[in-house]
Amino acid sequence: MLTRADLLAQGFRPRQITLAVRAGELIRVRRNHYVAQSSPDTERAVRVGGRLACISLLAAFGVFVLDAGALHVHLLRTMSRLRSPDDARRTLDARTRRGLVLHWWPLSRPREVLVGQVGLFDAVVQAVRCQRPRAAVATLDSVLHLGILTWDEVRDVFTHLPARYRPLLRLVDGIAESGPETLVRLMLRQMGLRYEAQVEIAGVGRVDFVVEGWLIIECDSKEFHEGWAKQRRDRKRDLAAARLGFVTLRPLAEDVMYRPEEVLDALRGLARGCRR
Repeated sequence: MLTRADLLAQGFRPRQITLAVRAGELIRVRRNHYVAQSSPDTERAVRVGGRLACISLLAAFGVFVLDAGALHVHLLRTMSRLRSPDDARRTLDARTRRGLVLHWWPLSRPREVLVGQVGLFDAVVQAVRCQRPRAAVATLDSVLHLGILTWDEVRDVFTHLPARYRPLLRLVDGIAESGPETLVRLMLRQMGLRYEAQVEIAGVGRVDFVVEGWLIIECDSKEFHEGWAKQRRDRKRDLAAARLGFVTLRPLAEDVMYRPEEVLDALRGLARGCRR
C-alpha cells in the first residue's frame, strides 16, 4: 500500500499520480491510498530480472513514442541469470532476447523507482538516448504537454546525458499536442519556412500551423480519430479557410511518422507552386 505522501516523497507530482491512475499503473483503493498495478509489460520486465523502462514505460503513461514495439528493460550492472520475458524457466539467450532492449546505464534518480518500473525522470533520460533525434524531441514535447515533467526537469534531463545530446534541447517547445505535430514542426524548421503554431483563425478555429501566412497544416493523430463526423467538420473548416485565401494540407500521421520524405516532398511542391 502506498499513500499519497509516499508517492510525493518519491518525486511524484499530483499530475503524475493522476496520470498513473488513468494509465492503470496505480489503483486508488481509497482516498489518498494506492497500490501498484502490475501491467503485462511490467511483469515481463520483472521476469527478465529488471524493471520496465524507457519508451515502454512512457507509452504506458500516454507519452508519444515513435516505435513502442520492443520491450525496454532496465537492469542493474550486477544482474545475472537473466530469464526469458515470457517463460521464467528459460534463460535469456539470442532467441529469447528478440524484441527486448536492455538498458544497463545507472539510474539518475534511483530513489524514484516503483515496483517493477524505473522512475519517470529516468525513463525520459533513457528515451532521449534510445531514439532517433526527431523522435526524442517529439517525446520531450509530449512529456511537457502532459505535465509529466516541468521545463526545469527537462533541462535537468540533459545534465544526465552526454554532451552530444544537448543540441536537441533547443528543438523542444512543448506546444505540440501530438507527436505528429512535433515531427511536422521539425520538417518546417528543416526547410527554413516561417510558421506559427496553434493559431486561432476567425471563422475557422484553431489550426495546428499557419506556414508563410497562407498554408494551413492540420496534423492527423490516430488516437483522436472520430470517423466520418469529424471528417465532415474538417472539410467545412477547410472550406471556411479557403474563403479566407488559405490552402489546407492534412498529412496522415502514418506518413508523418514513417514516410516523412513524402510529406517533405509535398511541402516542397506547395512552396514551389506558391513561388510560381
